[in-house]
Amino acid sequence: MSDLFTHGYALLIGVGNTANPRWSLPVTVKDAQALKAVLTDVNFCAYPNTPDHVRLLHDQEANRNAILEGLDWLKACADRDKDATIVIYYSGHGTYDLSSSAYYLLQHDFDLADIPKTALSAQTLSERLKQIEAKRLWVIVDSCHAEGMASAKGDLPADFLATALPKGVVDVLKQGEGRAVFTSSRGNQSSWVRPDNALSVYTFHLIEALKGAANQSGDRLVTLGNVMTHLGKTVAQSARTLRQAEQTPFFDTATEDFPVAMLRGGKGLPSQPQSGNLPRVITNEEVVTPALAMARRSLAILEEQAAGFGRLQMPAHLRIELEEKRQEVANIEARLKDAHD
Repeated sequence: MSDLFTHGYALLIGVGNTANPRWSLPVTVKDAQALKAVLTDVNFCAYPNTPDHVRLLHDQEANRNAILEGLDWLKACADRDKDATIVIYYSGHGTYDLSSSAYYLLQHDFDLADIPKTALSAQTLSERLKQIEAKRLWVIVDSCHAEGMASAKGDLPADFLATALPKGVVDVLKQGEGRAVFTSSRGNQSSWVRPDNALSVYTFHLIEALKGAANQSGDRLVTLGNVMTHLGKTVAQSARTLRQAEQTPFFDTATEDFPVAMLRGGKGLPSQPQSGNLPRVITNEEVVTPALAMARRSLAILEEQAAGFGRLQMPAHLRIELEEKRQEVANIEARLKDAHD
């Protein structure tokens, strides 16, 4: 008998066709549809398969008003359910305005001639997110797709740059407690599509993670940390192997680890029988708060990604993020030591 993840609510956006056909990207619809399928599968994530829990917007439905209405719906869900876990997924194009330092998601009905007034700005999205008073809120942005950009990127107005969410924008989106923002790539990297054009590289591995690819025996839930671990190990490797390109996913959290789905419908992974090769017992000194555990996990993922580059070839943004995360871990460790003294 499968359980249901009854406190899970998700708004999934795959922009797909746009009013300007040159910016259409059908694979984003496939991404969102595949994600909905695994979220609502009773044998996997087990979100209730009703419009009260999971809503999908794509093509003409993925317009600005509909997206804002979807965010209002999520606010109502969180107001009604104090144990709500909120998931917002966007797959489509994004662009950065160098003149105003503003970032925009390009939904179905954006007007290329007036992006600031017609596209969905990160600032507007952040304001709506602040109104969602959920203990657990996870934003996933798979933007700046390589497929479809070649013909469209030359159309951008002056001062607009096709790019993934800048770190400063991520910092704004994750303001508040219990917030996590995942992006499919960094800086000017592209978010690549798999050679079969079925899914993007990032969403393919996101779905693997939600099916339990990074879980351990005995687990019954998929957590944010499980997803981070799997994406950190697989996305960059797949981009290099399948597309001979660099794509490094980015994670930023203001939260402890939290469950995002059931694992195999609540059945989980069977516990391994006891054997003579028992794991080392963790000492008291190694028992830290979930916040420190999450920071260390993020650091490990960054270090693994950095190891894929030679010292001279490591991108500057990755070097900066690595140092910032090391400092964050050191600061948390110092606070814990002070508390114990």
